[in-house]
Amino acid sequence: MTLIVDAHADLAYNMLRYGRDYTRSAAETRKLEIGSATVQENGDSLLGWPDYQRGQVALVFSTLFACPIRFKTTDNEKQVYKNFDEAHKLYREQLLTYHRMTDSTPDKFRMIASNSDLKLVLDHWQQDPSPSGHPVGMVVLMEGADGIRNPSELEEWHELGVRLIGPAWVGTRYCGGWREPGPLTDDGRKLLSAMAEYNFTLDLSHMDEQAAIEALDIYRGPVVGTHANCLSLMPNSNTNRHFSDRIIEGVIERDGVVGVVPFNTYLKVGWDYNKSRREEVPLGMLADHIDHICQLAGDSLHAGIGSDFDGGFGLQHVPPEIDTIADMQKLIPLLQLRGYTDEDTANILGDNWITRLKRDLLS
Repeated sequence: MTLIVDAHADLAYNMLRYGRDYTRSAAETRKLEIGSATVQENGDSLLGWPDYQRGQVALVFSTLFACPIRFKTTDNEKQVYKNFDEAHKLYREQLLTYHRMTDSTPDKFRMIASNSDLKLVLDHWQQDPSPSGHPVGMVVLMEGADGIRNPSELEEWHELGVRLIGPAWVGTRYCGGWREPGPLTDDGRKLLSAMAEYNFTLDLSHMDEQAAIEALDIYRGPVVGTHANCLSLMPNSNTNRHFSDRIIEGVIERDGVVGVVPFNTYLKVGWDYNKSRREEVPLGMLADHIDHICQLAGDSLHAGIGSDFDGGFGLQHVPPEIDTIADMQKLIPLLQLRGYTDEDTANILGDNWITRLKRDLLS
């Protein structure tokens, strides 16, 4: 099978909010959570180390994510912040959670902060036939930059392993975002300037188009979209969450990658968990988004996967062919039917992200 890179998973958020243990399989987690509020809020889990092994998911962009209190959905929600100090504290605790996780289970998870870290993990997957499995590399992505109180803190975040930063989830003081449109602010421009000094990868996901367009023009470091689908395939969706062709083409021009999201609401306009069936959104609809990116690029070098699994949705909200992350391998025959070669499918499932990591990580 082809190695997969999943460019977006809210692992620490789920661990700290719901007590999920990602050394377990998704099936084990589901059994433990039957009838729980976790399933009501977040759906049945799609992730776990055994599933990463079955699907050959070698690398995961593991997020730091917390929600501003104005978007709090339940009374018992703990991963929410009222101000920048609280955001900083939550993000730092999530980052330390990843460090504790990789320190305590290095046979299962390892932090990726350099090219040497990356090589060790990839060599294990590609050269070591160990029947006990392989460590999953964790590349840390900050989703929403309110945890950065001042650009002067970027050095510390970099030293602790953060390698990608997305300035927005909803709107932040740095730029407009999902549900809260707007441009880059002066603080946002200062943040981008400081990020470039450390070669942080800029993640345009969740940024409002006005902000993303300016960021593409002014950011001097690498640019990607870890988890976003194609607006042109979602007409009348009434959201600024998807990437227009203009943004996708901008990422392509910067030699970046766009990771697509297997979330039914982002694949079919009007799909509603309470009214619709999973069968209405076959996995081929995700292949449509991959193909659209590849057609815009004229090659297979700029599309990838960014599942966002367990990020506010679960098994109940994804195409029917998917039971866990391992089933992303089922994209291969769907793409081959469209004329994609083995090399193309390897690029899309993982090699494109690996190529950018080799280019952008320090030695």
